[in-house]
Amino acid sequence: MTAETVRRIAAYGCLTAVCLFAVLCATAKPQCETLVRQIDSVLSRYRATVGVAVLSDRDEIVAANDSILFPLMSVFKFHTALAVLDRMDKNRTPLDSVVRIKASDMHPDTYSPLRERHPGRDFSITIAELLRYSVAHSDNNACDILLEYAGGPEAVEKYVRGLGIENTFISASEKTMHDRIENQYLNRSTPTATARLIETFFENRLFASKYKKFLIRIMTETSTGQDKLKSLLPPDCTVGHKTGSSDRTSTGVKIADNDAGFVLTPDGKRYYIAVFVSDSQEDDPTNASIIARISAIVYDFMIRPTDPNRPTLCRPESVSADDAAGSP
Repeated sequence: MTAETVRRIAAYGCLTAVCLFAVLCATAKPQCETLVRQIDSVLSRYRATVGVAVLSDRDEIVAANDSILFPLMSVFKFHTALAVLDRMDKNRTPLDSVVRIKASDMHPDTYSPLRERHPGRDFSITIAELLRYSVAHSDNNACDILLEYAGGPEAVEKYVRGLGIENTFISASEKTMHDRIENQYLNRSTPTATARLIETFFENRLFASKYKKFLIRIMTETSTGQDKLKSLLPPDCTVGHKTGSSDRTSTGVKIADNDAGFVLTPDGKRYYIAVFVSDSQEDDPTNASIIARISAIVYDFMIRPTDPNRPTLCRPESVSADDAAGSP
């Protein structure tokens, strides 16, 4: 299936509709065209719908399939964390504030390292640790506790929209999404809206710096999706991200495999990226490899100087699903 590719460039210095970063590509239009062709080649060869958005720190953008609202899955835990930290900031609530959790809050049959650590009993935990479990370890029970603290799904959506982020719809908790598989389509967003939200968080002072620094730190500690955005990037990159992964339908279709975050390159460049894979008939390692390959293509472009003869860091066309799945 050939993917519909939407190339949208922000107004800052934009000269061509196929140029991802106008500042970097002003004298190297063929490189930009190559970049778009590389991304298109990845999108067109798989039995899945793939959405991509990349923003630089100069606010330029490329997007593919960005008119589609993709299921967010656990990526929405980042949205929830923002709303939680906003409330904590307004109420001057310390990160080390302790809350009491009932055993009944630890729902069974859902991914929850927190439940495994405290099986069948009430326990106390700091809000900081709940955030770490939710964001870094994608714990579904921790997320729902935080979601309730934030005021529920509607409050999170309202907060995100208040930041000027459109095309984002939050209406389901993790429990709701696990009640019926169709509910995993309820929380939706475009790739650009998600990348823009991460950029808005990173580039602005939404709340006190102690909360911001904490969220950045736990995003860089993410333990899930090691075979996705960061898989093929060099170890001296800083990557903070939030992954998402769904169940499969009765026909074997994977509703969503996602990763979104920020990348800081060793030479100081910064960009924001969201790659969403939806309604995939591919296996999980292949879905992860799609995300990893697109991430590698973008990174290679970002670090490439204007000299077109410079060897690239990574040649994504040579990367197999096994390579991506087996990367540390």
